[in-house]
Amino acid sequence: MKTYAFAGLAAGLLSLAAVATVSADNPAGATVGQAAPAFSLADTAGTTHTLEQYTKEGKVVVLEWFNADCPFVKKHHKDHKTMKETAARYAARNVVWLAINSSAEGKQGAGVERNVKAKEEYGIEYPILMDTNGAIGRAYGAKCTPHMFVIDGKGMVAYNGAIDDNKSPDTVGTNFVAAALDAVLEGKPVANSANTPYGCGVKYSN
Repeated sequence: MKTYAFAGLAAGLLSLAAVATVSADNPAGATVGQAAPAFSLADTAGTTHTLEQYTKEGKVVVLEWFNADCPFVKKHHKDHKTMKETAARYAARNVVWLAINSSAEGKQGAGVERNVKAKEEYGIEYPILMDTNGAIGRAYGAKCTPHMFVIDGKGMVAYNGAIDDNKSPDTVGTNFVAAALDAVLEGKPVANSANTPYGCGVKYSN
């Protein structure tokens, strides 16, 4: 069995790393056409990521709310590779893909060690950011796993919704995030910019 010596230390630090900025001009919840809430979160290796570090370089950012033990997350990571393949397809086009786990300590999918194992199990090559206190999830209004957001190179929310249009736990449908990325990268409006996500409810702290 593999051990992760950093897990205990990292878990203690991650709860301090979650910072969300919500102002009167940017109320709780990421609204299409408005500035995305700022964040600073550490990933499973302890590296801190901020929205600003990417948008200041004009990068498009995809946020994927993540819970490794949710059947709908397994659908898109284990059964169909939707997330991995979409992230890889756009990696060379100035797109950064970040997963965020807002599961509270003791709840499904929580903890650094579980998420380190999930990266290996699912072959995830992008970071999983740990939002243990749920501050970032609540700032974005993340409702379920997966819940997807696309943020353009100016830091504006371009897409808020589901990964696709098939709510079955087994099969996939039209990739809404890919369509949103194509539009954003071509400087066009996103046709289906907001819809209702589906999946397991985010396991926030009570």
